[in-house]
Amino acid sequence: MAREYRKINPACDYVGIEIEPTYAEASRKHCTDVLTGNIEHLSNDVFGALFPSSCWVFSGTLARLHDPWSVLRRIRQALPADASVIACVPNAQHSSIQMRLNSGEFWYEDGGLRDRKHIRWFTKTTLTELFRTTGFEIVEGGGLVADELPQQRALDGVRALAEVAQLDDEEAVANAIPMQWVVRATPAPQED
Repeated sequence: MAREYRKINPACDYVGIEIEPTYAEASRKHCTDVLTGNIEHLSNDVFGALFPSSCWVFSGTLARLHDPWSVLRRIRQALPADASVIACVPNAQHSSIQMRLNSGEFWYEDGGLRDRKHIRWFTKTTLTELFRTTGFEIVEGGGLVADELPQQRALDGVRALAEVAQLDDEEAVANAIPMQWVVRATPAPQED
């Protein structure tokens, strides 16, 4: 992402934070700076040196954090009002996840929705709540749909489960189609 962003904004500072040393080294080709370490454990001095910043990008990272709430609160405390947080998270409500849970065949994999590195799981509702409770408001976003849409039988099952639970079946089906949610959030106005 750094490479592509800096193609259109070559003068920007793009700082990467990478927990895996080999990925950090590879990132150095495209970032203006790279910190090797766990964002959840950065010292106050190191974290504070990342500001001012106009945008934070979490591409699949929030699902891999033990406490994304604390990380977002920490960012919110120092983020200017006109800044943004961009996040892309796997959709835990995807029809394939629901089918796997219902069949008892929820196996972890080395990538994708059931990536064994995921620690946290979010639906559209819980992602919205994550940002709301950490001082942000989502100002735009939507779902990323895979090239192959879920099978109609899977969506019929999602609809049936929603009806049994007396939930909005149309919303349940719509939320079971995207593989990932992508949002842009900005600091919510501070209450006096």
